[in-house]
Amino acid sequence: MSDEGLIVCRTKIPARFEGPPGYVHGGVIATLLDEAMSKANRACNVIAMTRHLEVDYRRPVPLRSTIEITARHLKAEGRKHFCEAEIRLHGETLASGKALFIAVTKQFLLSRTKD
Repeated sequence: MSDEGLIVCRTKIPARFEGPPGYVHGGVIATLLDEAMSKANRACNVIAMTRHLEVDYRRPVPLRSTIEITARHLKAEGRKHFCEAEIRLHGETLASGKALFIAVTKQFLLSRTKD
């Protein structure tokens, strides 16, 4: 995490995640944004589950190119946590997302795994 509270990841997406020829599948893009925002929550010691996710697909995300994924925790209102994320290539935003997360306790998660 940077000094500004920004989570940063640089990665290349392999061909197995192809949607349109040569580009990342939209569902994978949404997953990357959601996961980055989840990491931004964790950096603030918040365990939360996604309640609402909004994705803006601005340009296709190419496969096998080094992209930068960034995310930040914006604010909290009780158990509600608001985050934003972007996927960029050479400084250009290809996709962005906003999400509302609801904080949960470890006990809540453990109680849901029992049969």
